[in-house]
Amino acid sequence: MEPQAKNILQQAIKLHRNGQLERAKSIYENILENYPNHFDALHLLGVIALQTRNYLKSVDLISKAVDIYPSNAEFYYNRGIALSELKQFDAAIKDFDQAIAIKPSYAEAHSNHGNANNELGQFDAAIQSFNRAIAIKPNFAEAYSNRGNALAKLIKFDAAVESYDRAITLRADYAEAHYNRANVLNRLKQFEAAIASYDRAIAIKPKYAEAYSNRGNALVGLKRNVAAVKSYDQAIAIKPNFAEAYTNRGNALSDIKQFDAAIESYDQATAIKPDYAEALCNRGNVLKELKRFDAAVESYDRAIAITPGFAEAHYNRGIALRELKQFDAAIESYDRAIVVAPDFAEAYSNRGNAQREFMQLDDAIESYGRAIAIKPDFAEAYWNKSLVLLLKGDFVNGWDLHEWRWKLKDFPSQIRNFTQPLWLGREQIVGKTILLHAEQGLGDTIQFCRYVKLVADLGARVILEVPRSLIGLLDGLAGISTLVVKETSLPPFDYHCPLLSLPLAFKTTAETIPSSRTYLSADTNKIKYWESKLSNKTKLRIGLAWSGRITHTNDSNRSICLETLIDAIGHDYDYVSLQKELRNSDSEIIEINENIRHFGDDIEDFTDTAALCALMDVVISVDTSVAHLSGALGKQTWVLLPFHPDWRWLLDRDDSPWYPSVKLYRQPSIGDWDTALANVKADLGRIQF
Repeated sequence: MEPQAKNILQQAIKLHRNGQLERAKSIYENILENYPNHFDALHLLGVIALQTRNYLKSVDLISKAVDIYPSNAEFYYNRGIALSELKQFDAAIKDFDQAIAIKPSYAEAHSNHGNANNELGQFDAAIQSFNRAIAIKPNFAEAYSNRGNALAKLIKFDAAVESYDRAITLRADYAEAHYNRANVLNRLKQFEAAIASYDRAIAIKPKYAEAYSNRGNALVGLKRNVAAVKSYDQAIAIKPNFAEAYTNRGNALSDIKQFDAAIESYDQATAIKPDYAEALCNRGNVLKELKRFDAAVESYDRAIAITPGFAEAHYNRGIALRELKQFDAAIESYDRAIVVAPDFAEAYSNRGNAQREFMQLDDAIESYGRAIAIKPDFAEAYWNKSLVLLLKGDFVNGWDLHEWRWKLKDFPSQIRNFTQPLWLGREQIVGKTILLHAEQGLGDTIQFCRYVKLVADLGARVILEVPRSLIGLLDGLAGISTLVVKETSLPPFDYHCPLLSLPLAFKTTAETIPSSRTYLSADTNKIKYWESKLSNKTKLRIGLAWSGRITHTNDSNRSICLETLIDAIGHDYDYVSLQKELRNSDSEIIEINENIRHFGDDIEDFTDTAALCALMDVVISVDTSVAHLSGALGKQTWVLLPFHPDWRWLLDRDDSPWYPSVKLYRQPSIGDWDTALANVKADLGRIQF
């Protein structure tokens, strides 16, 4: 090559180093016109293509240089960088190997060899490469930082943080090292420390959108969701097409129940990135929370169309379908989730729930068993399995598993952490004082207070703690020494037991249920009071309870529309509402039906409800506290049960071993109240007035 051409090349290299890429490129191209095999010009043109993100052209140009001069380490190194950008990591590793073979002390080649291994998931090999780079170049901050990334992938978080710290010691303004350090601290749930590291990264690099977004994640971890949303907003302001930030923002908004805003955020994410399956799945979760189950299923379907192996989307789709009472489809969705993720314990458990509601009880038990095998401390699976066993009448195994209720996340009653020991029937309690305390619903307390006398018969002094609304009703219950209002001070005691653990303590079987026709009674003064308000009977008097608490998890199955009930069984009766509260639709029905009397706030507590029950010819109730009260009073009580009944009503019978005066009317199929109510109507017609 002529001296003049060498000078021209040096000028181009100087321009190149100064960032004047177009002028340098023009000179390199002129050199190649005169010297087509000029490997330096080919290589440097390839470097400019690499710098301007034209990676395919970069590989092509550098490959020509390699063909001409195959012993230059830098050629292989830069082609390896371009191949990495093209995600051709195996080919990139071969080039870095060639560069290292030519120049063993090439620290940058070792480091990028490690980066390519990181991308391939070969983290141990990556760490070895970074260690070689650091051994050659001890002040190599990038190698320390990237080694931290590999260690983090291997869940070696402490070592990863140490590696980032070494990088930061060498280069205090290394924003990426601060950022990656924060990500690991985030995973360790050291959220305050993570936020501090994100803040350092942002101070160094104010436009660091990813740091703002992940900082938001750390704030969510601290339940500072409002601050998190602001952090996501800062990320989006810097990078308006940041789909992940919109999704994270949606998650934070969902956590604070700002569901409409969350959906809008997910929609922004999918507008930017239409194939964003995670955003669509999370959008479905919010729609599910809003009880817009059809729309939720549609969102899950879109996510699954993009990512067929998205186990979480299949699983959540199953939950939405179960709410829609499409149990077959729900079970199929859970099955798909399990195929994708065979160790998905929650999918097995929820499949069991769908099978239970579909009355595939043996299949449900098997599903819960699979969930427990995967996750031996899975309280929800144990609890749900107990409910199926009890429903089937397997009290021996059911009561034992029933104790897992205290480990449920959202159990309606809190475990009582008394210093006094829990009594489950093993210790002698003669001469001891025991606290029996109510739990769960009012109906549960009414049903299981029958055990008070059995405990007293063992020689114990019984303190019974119940909600205030039941005090008047239970005053005088056989076996009580002291009756206490819940959440007030307690007298001294030696043992305690929740009411629903008493069947376990007494090893109750279906044959040994403590049952008598009546164990509660109505106050005679209250009976006289309500008798005067009701006046003389002119027709059959029926007490009605057609709906329970709207917040009850099974309300949609157990409650029935008042209009549907009255139309089905007839208008020729004197109806008395035994409910204190009404839904808006029920108020309208009562207003236009003179034969339905509702007393509302005149019913002060359960002593009033008990007196009204005592004055009825028959009480017709869905599965609420009224059914238990009427049964405990020994009144003729007809209970309307959904296709999948609560465990206490057992299977395939129209009577109850808990309440001799109760008759059960069951839906023969899901949602079929018509048949059950037709049977009620027929039986009412047989009562002589």
